[in-house]
Amino acid sequence: MRPRLLSSIKSQRPRLYATLPPKARLNTPTDFEATPLLNHNSRSALASNDLSSDAKSGTATRLNLFQAINSALSHALRTDPRVLLFGEDVAFGGVFRCSMNLASEFGDDRVFNTPLTEQGIVGFAIGAAFEGMRPVAEVQFADYVYPAFDQLVNEAAKARYRAGVNAEGQSCGGLVVRMPCGSVGHGIRYHSQSPESLFTHIPGLRVVMPRGPAQAKGLLLAAIASNDPVVFMEPKILYRAAVEYVPTEAYEIPLSKAEIVKPGKDITIISYGTPLYTCSNAIAKAEADFGCEIELIDLRTIYPWDRPTIIESVKRTGKAIVVHESMTNAGVGAEVAATIQETCFLNLEAPVARVGGWSTHMGLIYEVSWTSV
Repeated sequence: MRPRLLSSIKSQRPRLYATLPPKARLNTPTDFEATPLLNHNSRSALASNDLSSDAKSGTATRLNLFQAINSALSHALRTDPRVLLFGEDVAFGGVFRCSMNLASEFGDDRVFNTPLTEQGIVGFAIGAAFEGMRPVAEVQFADYVYPAFDQLVNEAAKARYRAGVNAEGQSCGGLVVRMPCGSVGHGIRYHSQSPESLFTHIPGLRVVMPRGPAQAKGLLLAAIASNDPVVFMEPKILYRAAVEYVPTEAYEIPLSKAEIVKPGKDITIISYGTPLYTCSNAIAKAEADFGCEIELIDLRTIYPWDRPTIIESVKRTGKAIVVHESMTNAGVGAEVAATIQETCFLNLEAPVARVGGWSTHMGLIYEVSWTSV
């Protein structure tokens, strides 16, 4: 029966794999060497309006995303003795090498490993923040943050509110919880999740996701300096794929401020993290085919997100699409779409559209298995 079944599958469905078909124009692999979303020379890296005058007058170095994270962590540890870095396997560099060489430079009293207990890691970080430190805790994969959810939601997020007039001295300001997120192609159920929308429901937390190395450095330094607890989510598929010139000097990118990556007048596309590259590729094809001008906005901070920038754009274009990797149901796109509907209703020329992940768990099919059938 098995040979006949395989023969039947092969004859009826000759293409049972997920890669692009021949001559495909859309959903092709991102050319990170050419994408307009990254700085391909030092001049463009140093021209950003987010940079300080010192950073603009300095130099830029070509880094990938994990190296940019490492650069930000190194600067924070070097310039502020209150900064601590810890998590599972952090001392030897971490699974993705983001903390490489930091323990040897700054000592094991400031960069150290923890037991495998996410609740304990975040709980310890909250206690350290209460004592005036600026802890950067790493959860090895976002998929494993759920045991720490109670600590983040019921302790970190409520600390300032609970302290009332004593909030300045009794809060979790300076607490950053870093976590790799998103799919990478072979992570399946427990190494592919994008749980950012769960945290965007919680007042008191900031939720941030960079799209590339230059953003990662500036946003992480801003998160460490922030007086709010920050959930800092790093798209792991970009750790090595996204490479660009990053200013050498320290700089901070404002939290809760979106970036208009590409101006346009006919439609607004709002996204963050990895899907921005897919959006950029699709925009290039759509503009060539239809002669339209599409505006692309990177939220950067997912919560609290930059409502004024989004509203102004949609009122001007009259149409909006929200794109994210996480599941569509109750996702970030739902909140953005609802806000647009409430505030831009008379300006809309079409319903707000959402493009997101399927409402199912991440599966795994090794393409070599199907192509060999």
